[in-house]
Amino acid sequence: MSSDQMLAFEVDCHIFDGCGFPAPGLHSFIFEPMFTIGGFEFNKPILLALLSTVVVVGFFWAAFNKPKLVPGKLQMVGEAGYDFVRRGIVYETLGKRDGEKFVPFMVALFFFIWIMNLWSIVPLAQFPVTSIIAFPAGMALLVYVTWMYLTFRKHGFGGGLKNLTGYDKSLGAVLPLVVVIEFFSNTLVRPFTHAVRLFANMFAGHLLLVMFTIAAWYLLNGIGIAYAGVSFVMVIVLTAFELFIQAVQAYVFVLLAANYVQGALAEHH
Repeated sequence: MSSDQMLAFEVDCHIFDGCGFPAPGLHSFIFEPMFTIGGFEFNKPILLALLSTVVVVGFFWAAFNKPKLVPGKLQMVGEAGYDFVRRGIVYETLGKRDGEKFVPFMVALFFFIWIMNLWSIVPLAQFPVTSIIAFPAGMALLVYVTWMYLTFRKHGFGGGLKNLTGYDKSLGAVLPLVVVIEFFSNTLVRPFTHAVRLFANMFAGHLLLVMFTIAAWYLLNGIGIAYAGVSFVMVIVLTAFELFIQAVQAYVFVLLAANYVQGALAEHH
């Protein structure tokens, strides 16, 4: 049963009506294709991801298409957002000299992720795109490829392997163990956790919001109304909390990306 079909069922289901609680689950993250173009199916998450691209590109185009010495409100907001990522993440991690060239990449990542997260609390959309693992995995892969490319371009093949394995003769007998652990940590564990951290937080947050929203409606019957009120309050609290988490997860993802780039450019000792 798709999420849309499940929602239709939930609307008619209340406590004491003889139906069980329609708990959310994996079906809440499955969407039927809305239309197909050239054999490619477009569903709700894909359309929201495309709309996120349009929003981010459209906003920065409008803000900086005709920049003024005395910025207007839109340009001021755009400059504040750009400067937040540039100074608060990139410069702090990579320094101004090495980091400047990576600012556009990090800014695009931050705002793209943030907007995809924000759809969770937008009426009608009400779904965080990053709760589908393919989207965080795709962005983590992009960061990973950039990281590996910079590592081997900066240090060469041998130096790049030393950078990824933490090779240091002074470690003595534990060197083989360190090399194996560092190699698998950098090539497998880090990109995996980079994607899963974002996915898991947004997946869990959306699941909680859906559960308490359904519960508020399900309990609207008889003495259950009092409990419905509690569930509704939880929806409001969780929505406010999600606003915070959505921004934090975008920040953490980009901060880690900057850290990986910094590690690729760092001199191996």
